[in-house]
Amino acid sequence: MTPDTVPEETKARAEQLTRQARKAADEREVDAYRKERANLLAEHGYVGRVREEDRAVLVLYPAEWVEDGTVHPDRIDDIDRGVEIPLDGPGEDVAWETVAAHNNEVAAAVRAEHGPVHGANAEALAEFCNNHYAKPVEKLSPEEREEFLTEYYRRNVWPTENEEAVIEESVSLTVETASTGQPR
Repeated sequence: MTPDTVPEETKARAEQLTRQARKAADEREVDAYRKERANLLAEHGYVGRVREEDRAVLVLYPAEWVEDGTVHPDRIDDIDRGVEIPLDGPGEDVAWETVAAHNNEVAAAVRAEHGPVHGANAEALAEFCNNHYAKPVEKLSPEEREEFLTEYYRRNVWPTENEEAVIEESVSLTVETASTGQPR
């Protein structure tokens, strides 16, 4: 079975179980929440883990990408099948769906005004903002933009040569479009 996506209600339940496990004081309770999450995700061919780098993020992977708890990049067929759900940090109190809708609209406007190359880069920036900071693209700090360019883009986006050649311009166009509400 090759799963296409995790249903929204499953994502929401997996996030809820993860939050409950993180707050639980009793290790047996923690294990019970994690086991329930694992069983729920397994029904859809996914596995989950919490990534604790700068902030906690629940990451859901298709099971075929993972062996012995390790994701194997050579098994990744479509990065859009992976799911990241921020658990804390900037934007925690913001309605994620509202921010994501805004950022996706901005990316669509960049694509419409500046073409598919800048559009693809704008979509990558929107995904970064949605999943890592849960904030509008125009509110990224200079440090966060630098993180996108030097870390996220290199590790998580497989750009074409044309996309990579104009990434900095694409970021500027995206932020400008979002800030003014008007494409340049």
